[in-house]
Amino acid sequence: FFRFRNMSWSGAQTQEDFMKNDMVIVVNSDDKVIDAANKYVTHQWTNLRDPINMLHRAFSVFLFNSKNELLLQQRASSKITFPDVWTNTCCSHPLHCEAELDASSSQIGVKRAAVRKLEHELGIKSGSIPPENFKYLTRMHYKAPYVPQGKEDEEPEWGEHEIDYILFVKADVEVNANPDEVRDYKYVTPEELKTMMHPDSGLLWSPWFRKIVDKFFADWVQDVDATIQTDKFVDPDTIHRL
Repeated sequence: FFRFRNMSWSGAQTQEDFMKNDMVIVVNSDDKVIDAANKYVTHQWTNLRDPINMLHRAFSVFLFNSKNELLLQQRASSKITFPDVWTNTCCSHPLHCEAELDASSSQIGVKRAAVRKLEHELGIKSGSIPPENFKYLTRMHYKAPYVPQGKEDEEPEWGEHEIDYILFVKADVEVNANPDEVRDYKYVTPEELKTMMHPDSGLLWSPWFRKIVDKFFADWVQDVDATIQTDKFVDPDTIHRL
């Protein structure tokens, strides 16, 4: 249980509770903080289109084990946005609170949010990975509607419009997935991931993960240790518009 100023966060909340209670960080296109709003409002597609065009911060964690295999998760069927899709280890939002707004030490606030959500979604104990161990690589700005299969001709109800902070980390961890958040999980090599993402697999993938894989992944995983231990691919000043 975490408490930040006059707001609280509890892992016992339902999906609807999270959507209505979690206050995310609303930003402009340059990633400057302008407001706070709950996840329900910031994921309604009507609020993500012009002229409202609401934009908020997110993060994507890529966790590798000592064999340099990437931990993937399949989002739970109960998720309101993008249920049942496969994606990177953990994708969520820093909250609008002092601890997670902190931009010092290479975005330590976003890293604290990553620790919080890894425990909530995958049961990875908060002491397993110190926030300082995450490598903040860069940011990506993207927008994507959630269109359920069979409803391609209907107006989307939900979607994403995010500036996504991309975090790499290497650790051997014990996973105890929360079934309300995660339907399945799997460690994969880059070659296994390529096979899983082939259209013939029939698997669904999150739009943010596809964009990251298409734009960056091959270079970043060529030498995972170098990506994490050096600044070879660190680009904190650019917001990639994808």
